[in-house]
Amino acid sequence: MMDLHCHVDLYPDHQDILNDIKQSNYYVLSVTTVPSAWEGTVKLTEGLKHCKTALGLHPQLAHQRKNELPLFDKLIGETRYIGEIGLDGSSGYKEHLDDQLLVFKHILKKCEKFDDKILTIHSLNAIEQTLDCLGEFPKSGTPILHWFLGTKKQVLEAVELGCYFSIGPAMLQSARGKKVISWLPQERVLLETDGPFAKVEGKILFPSDVKVVVDHLGSLWDFELQSTLVQLRQNLVAIIV
Repeated sequence: MMDLHCHVDLYPDHQDILNDIKQSNYYVLSVTTVPSAWEGTVKLTEGLKHCKTALGLHPQLAHQRKNELPLFDKLIGETRYIGEIGLDGSSGYKEHLDDQLLVFKHILKKCEKFDDKILTIHSLNAIEQTLDCLGEFPKSGTPILHWFLGTKKQVLEAVELGCYFSIGPAMLQSARGKKVISWLPQERVLLETDGPFAKVEGKILFPSDVKVVVDHLGSLWDFELQSTLVQLRQNLVAIIV
């Protein structure tokens, strides 16, 4: 099992999240929101074999932290994992879309110099622009669209671009989230929590909470639990090997 989008460094109590990762023994991708947080986050999860740290620059911070791009460039060779990156067209952020595009395209272009990057991507209220950017930089790596809430047409477009989709318990809280999940090809589905930001019934999500998504997928796909786990494991192996 896995959690491919978790902000480990931003949990209110680091010991709680570290204990959950140890006990669950899941494959966890610890994402960062600014390049200056990367080294500290790597240290935080030292010794956790299945926990990888991604180098990111979050779209909501792009206009404030674009000056960290030189640091991003310096660190990009240190990790295979890139994120959280992407675009955000929500109220309060869409006015900074030019800065977001500058940062996102810069990162995708840098990633094209490698052949093994795995990217976890934010696309809230900016799906068309996000997919356009991925189309512009087709060799940037394997894109994972996190908490993706597009149309059926956009799902097909994303699949065509080689995208995977990471889905978490919070997505099951809305009819729209469930509808999008029902459109995703089985072989492109991965799991996430987006903790500590994503919550269910006011409770912060931890990697061990992905089980509810596994149950939902089993019911959706008409799979026994073991078959669901095998499919998800195959999907994970397909991107990390």
